[in-house]
Amino acid sequence: MPNLSIEEALEMFAIFGGTHIALNLKSSIDNTILENIVDNYRELERGISPSYLLEKPYRDVLVAISRGDGKVLNIFKRARLSETVGRDILRELRELDIIYVTPSRERPLKTHPKQKLKRHLRSYRIQSKVYFREPFMRFWFGFVEPYRRELSEGNTTKFWKNFKEHKERSLSLTFEQLSNDLIEVEFQKRDPLIQKGNHWDRYSEFDVLCLTSSRKILLGECKYKGRKICQNELSKLKEKATRSGIVVDNYILFSLNGFSKKLLQNRDKNLLLFEAKDFLKLL
Repeated sequence: MPNLSIEEALEMFAIFGGTHIALNLKSSIDNTILENIVDNYRELERGISPSYLLEKPYRDVLVAISRGDGKVLNIFKRARLSETVGRDILRELRELDIIYVTPSRERPLKTHPKQKLKRHLRSYRIQSKVYFREPFMRFWFGFVEPYRRELSEGNTTKFWKNFKEHKERSLSLTFEQLSNDLIEVEFQKRDPLIQKGNHWDRYSEFDVLCLTSSRKILLGECKYKGRKICQNELSKLKEKATRSGIVVDNYILFSLNGFSKKLLQNRDKNLLLFEAKDFLKLL
């Protein structure tokens, strides 16, 4: 899409990435969705393969993945399925290469079998997270499929209301995944990564936590917002790292709309800043 700015291309990819249709690009993301998805709903629906993904219980699981935090037990709860049935469905979706599962990197609460936990931690369970392989499948099951009946009748009100309310969260997730890819490219020659991805524990969640070949820990936050990122975001990231007990070698901030003057003047050699133009390295 050479006619798009990098910001526009990132937004388009977060919605249409992985589609096999020829897109008719319009002047705005809303108009592009209107012509390619809303007005073309039936044709796109026929392209969802295998077709039984649009039926229960697969549909419910895929919608739960799209609209929740991705944690396995929360998916089963949203989809109203038992763990046994839910895990069987996730296994099948993995075999179809529609999703992938990322294990938690949180350390076990018990260091030995007989260790007693504090009362508030006894019900806590470390969980894996589930992600879609393609942004378009996440968009379809998060924004389109829940309004199948309305869209088939030509009623788009609920679809657009939901899209406006949750658009930023959906785009942010793709931005996080691309940010992890960018760090991998950035460190490929100087100190290759042996782990990447987001990180979650009982205290906090982090968009980026990477481990390099030299055992350095890179911790980052991604902000897909219509404003510049200020020094306060770095301070909050450091506070979260302290709560989670993570010893950080490099802090990294990713911003679609750049950084404040104070942050750009920060001379901390352990701070890395990436903005929209840096994502051109992924092409």
